Amino acid sequence: METTKSHPAQVLTVNAGSSSIKLALFAADNPTDKLSEATIDHIGQSSASLTTDSQTKSVVASDHKAATRILLEWLAMRSPTSHIAAVGHRIVHGGPAYYKPHLITHKLLADLHAFMAFDPEHMPIELYLIETIQKLLPAAQHIACFDTAFHHALPARAQLLPIPRRFAAEGVRRYGFHGLSYAFIAEELRRVEGDEAARGKVVIAHLGSGASLAALRNGASIDTTMSMTPTSGIPMSTRSGDLDPGLALYMARTHSFDVDAFTHMTTFASGLLGISETTGDMKQLLEIEAADERAKEAIDVFCYHVKKQIGALAAALGGLDTVVFTGGMGEQAPKIRERICTDLTFLGITLDASRNQQNARLISADGSNVGVHVIHTDEAVTIARETIKYIMSRTRGGHESNS
Repeated sequence: METTKSHPAQVLTVNAGSSSIKLALFAADNPTDKLSEATIDHIGQSSASLTTDSQTKSVVASDHKAATRILLEWLAMRSPTSHIAAVGHRIVHGGPAYYKPHLITHKLLADLHAFMAFDPEHMPIELYLIETIQKLLPAAQHIACFDTAFHHALPARAQLLPIPRRFAAEGVRRYGFHGLSYAFIAEELRRVEGDEAARGKVVIAHLGSGASLAALRNGASIDTTMSMTPTSGIPMSTRSGDLDPGLALYMARTHSFDVDAFTHMTTFASGLLGISETTGDMKQLLEIEAADERAKEAIDVFCYHVKKQIGALAAALGGLDTVVFTGGMGEQAPKIRERICTDLTFLGITLDASRNQQNARLISADGSNVGVHVIHTDEAVTIARETIKYIMSRTRGGHESNS
C-alpha cells in the first residue's frame, strides 16, 4: 500500500453487530492512527443514532441496509474512495477452517455461506456488508478478520463439548468470541503494564450488550465463557447465556416453540431484558432499580454470573494476577464493577472505591494482590493492524492459507 502526500493510503474497518455498524478510517502506514469513525447504534429501534467524530444525532435506520446507506454517505464525504487501499471486515464466526486474517475470495464467501448455521444472527449482515462495500471499493483489498481466531488454540479440555464426539468433526466445539477485543486488550496490557503482567494469569471481562470473559496465560486464551455461538455464556443484554438443554424440550411441549421461536427468545428477548421485562440497557436498569424490583434482580443476576465466572476462570488458570474490565459496562459502570468484585477478596481482589468511581485505569486498592484495571477496547484498531499485517506479508511473498 503506497502512500504519497497527495494520495495518502487509508484502511477502512467494518464492524457489524446485531444492532450496530461501525466504520473507521486509519492511515495505512500507522494502524493506530485513526483518522475518523462513525457508528450507528440501536438499528431497528426508534432510538437509532449516528455518532461521528464530532456529534451524535438521531437517524432513521429501520434495518442494517438502511444503516449502511447512511454510513456510506458519511464515508463519501469523509474520504475519496481512491484513497482506500484496503478494507478489514470483522467476521464474527470463522467456523472450523478460518482462524487467521484472510483475503476475501469467492471460496471464502462460499465457505462463510456454509457456516451460516454457526452464526445465523451476524453472518447475513456481514455478507451483505462485504458485497456492498466490495462494489463500492472494487480496487481495494478486502480482508476478513475473525472474532473466533483469538481462541482457536484453546486446549482440548476447554474446546471439546461433552456430547457425542462425532459432532466435533462437523466443527461443533467451543469457539469463543470477542477475540478482536481480547487481542487489543492483551496488547494494551503489555504496553501499559509490561511483559510480566501480560504473561501472567489474566481474566478479561468484556461487558457490553454482548458479554463474555476469557482467561489468558502468557497472552493466550486458555478458556472463555462463550461456546459455539455468541448466545452462550453469561446473561447479556438480550441474550440468555447458558441454559439447561431441557428448557428447549419444555418450551416445545408446553408452548409449541419451534427452533426459530426458541432462538428468538434466547437471542432477543432474554438476559437483562427478559428478567426485567423493561429494558436490556444496563444504564437504564441502574436508574430505575430502586423503584423496580425486577430491574434490581436483572442487575443482580448479571453481576452474580460474572462473579462466578471470574472465580471459575481463576481456577482454570490456577491463580489470578490481573483482572481487566472492558466494553461499555466494563468501562463506564462503577456500580457494576463494585458488585462483581464484592466478596472476591478471597481471590486477592480489593477495589479502591474512589478509583473505581472515577473509572481510573487502575481501580484496585494499594496492597491488593490482584491488579484490577479498566481499559478501553478498540476492535477497529485490531482489525486495522491485522489487515495491514496481512497485506504486508502477501507483499513480501506470503502464501494464501486458511489457517
